[in-house]
Amino acid sequence: MEKNEILKIYGTDYKEMTKELLREAGLSGIIPGRNARIGLKPNLVSASTADYGATTHPEVVAGIIEYLQDEGFEKICVMEGSWVGDSTSQVMKLCGYDKLSEKYGVPFYDMQKDKSHKRDCGGMLLSVCDRVDQVDFLINVPVLKGHCQTKITCALKNLKGLIPNKEKRKFHAMGLHKPIACLNAGIRQDFIVVDHICGDLDFEDGGNPVVRNCVMAARDPVLVDAYVCKLLHYRTEDVPYVKLAGELGVGSTDVNRAQIRTLGADSWEGESLPCARKTVEVCDAVEEVESCSACYGYLIPALDRLKQEGLLEKLDIKICIGQGYRGKKGKLGIGSCTGGFSRSLKGCPPTEKEIYSFLKEYLAEHH
Repeated sequence: MEKNEILKIYGTDYKEMTKELLREAGLSGIIPGRNARIGLKPNLVSASTADYGATTHPEVVAGIIEYLQDEGFEKICVMEGSWVGDSTSQVMKLCGYDKLSEKYGVPFYDMQKDKSHKRDCGGMLLSVCDRVDQVDFLINVPVLKGHCQTKITCALKNLKGLIPNKEKRKFHAMGLHKPIACLNAGIRQDFIVVDHICGDLDFEDGGNPVVRNCVMAARDPVLVDAYVCKLLHYRTEDVPYVKLAGELGVGSTDVNRAQIRTLGADSWEGESLPCARKTVEVCDAVEEVESCSACYGYLIPALDRLKQEGLLEKLDIKICIGQGYRGKKGKLGIGSCTGGFSRSLKGCPPTEKEIYSFLKEYLAEHH
């Protein structure tokens, strides 16, 4: 498989589809020897099953493991750290990765519990989990979906699960895009298997899955993300970390040179995804400064619920959220960082349900 190729397969037997895809890609010939230590990095961002549109289907990871074991690779592990506010160990059980680990004899390493070290990543000094250095070949298994702060998330952003929680918070203080690009200059992903089965095109936390029943394979994470931008009706420039990663030499943003190939007869030729813009529709109600993904990610769907009920239009002030409001005063805030506000919902992060109830109560009192 060449670096400018993206292979796609459609169907509903996700495990067998994945194995067929990897056979076509010739993955075993890319891995440097049967003794290579192989790490699989799914997206287990939050506590929701894969059909909700946020997390990697365990069947896809099972397909990768079966393929590798059939090819004689034995040193395989799964490694992931959920977003700040959720417990990786709880998420992995909810999503069935505990059973997957037991069935195949493959260890699951919780990156929230791993030690870390500083690494020069594209000129930026970042904390990276120690387990990363114990892997010779990294297979990234992201979900193709939207993101309430960066518009899209797929191959490049998924590596955030390989840094400690403290560093994740710093990423948001640094503006997300540059540190995401630099992280990918410091951690090389050698192969990508994209779960494009039913990702939520608006929110990284899921809730509005769009079924496509597709799995993709690629070798260039920048090219994959540039292709995702195209699928979700964005220009590559609309997602700065993709362009920055290209400039750092992580991969190519030139989608026009990509060779997109679909296996089998059952395909969505000329695939077109709906133009998802729920985030844009509600974010005008928010003043966000350096907010973490979990906090902002729970706020946006809560606002969407209020909008659907015709309540959001009654809001007459901006909702403040983010680390930039620590120690400051204001009127209405979400999260512990806005603890100095006259009206603030505590929590790091508060849940979508808590935010919805808090804002609904506020609106009832003021109208």
